[in-house]
Amino acid sequence: MLRTLLIGFGLLEIIKPKPVIEACERIGLRNPDAARRRPLALTGARLEGLVFVWLLVRRRQGSTLVSALLGLAGLTLVLVPRPIIGLSQHLVYADTDDLEVQPWVVPAARLLGVLYLTVTLLSRSTGTETASDEGRDDGDQSSRRLRIRSR
Repeated sequence: MLRTLLIGFGLLEIIKPKPVIEACERIGLRNPDAARRRPLALTGARLEGLVFVWLLVRRRQGSTLVSALLGLAGLTLVLVPRPIIGLSQHLVYADTDDLEVQPWVVPAARLLGVLYLTVTLLSRSTGTETASDEGRDDGDQSSRRLRIRSR
């Protein structure tokens, strides 16, 4: 169920990133109306959603560069969120000096890191389950072929 919920969130970020960004601004900024987003902010949110969806629905075993990077970002956000907060503000906003950040942004960034780590872990379990399921399907098909040939 958690996987389905995260896939839905990723799809929402892909289709309608603006309401997601605005909700995050209302939570994290004292002056969200004064924030001037860079043009690529919506693209960044869509990319995050795409990564979530791709990792959670892919049918491959093992980790990928994308899941490793998302896991590294999640771990960094959990352990030392302030540099990532500063970097993301400079990437998303043109007026970072004018932003008034709420005091709970650091704990919220840590929660985002936990979310990234959760997506990474769920994507790994998807690959493992799929590989074992495919192995069973191949075995079933092989035995069926043998039965057909022997008739």
